Amino acid sequence: MDRPTSILLVDDEPLILMDLEFAAEDEGLHPYCGATIATALAHIESGIDCAVLDVSLQDGENCLPIALELDKRGIPYVIHSGDLDRQNETIRSLNAYRIAKPACSRKVVGAAIEAYSQTRGGMLAAAE
Repeated sequence: MDRPTSILLVDDEPLILMDLEFAAEDEGLHPYCGATIATALAHIESGIDCAVLDVSLQDGENCLPIALELDKRGIPYVIHSGDLDRQNETIRSLNAYRIAKPACSRKVVGAAIEAYSQTRGGMLAAAE
């Protein structure tokens, strides 16, 4: 199974972000962490394999610009949020696996790894 080596973790809650970071490190991944759109987009430029996005971010921002950039680059991601039921139609229309908070950080990071593996598997099959 093809595995990612790096993961973008975006959440405005420091303790959740730290827990996700530890879970990613436990999986052998290099975590890139942020709480804002600007930080997340800068990390995407560094080259990441997959991502976990909270919907609601600092300063009233949401993850939509990050998700659209990930979609544009073909980078798989998971939505991890306590706001899944209240989000507007734009967020609900994103093509990503959704995990409601609270959730085990290992499960969340594992879902991002699985999304990467499924994407890579599809890309490898298409290349054959």
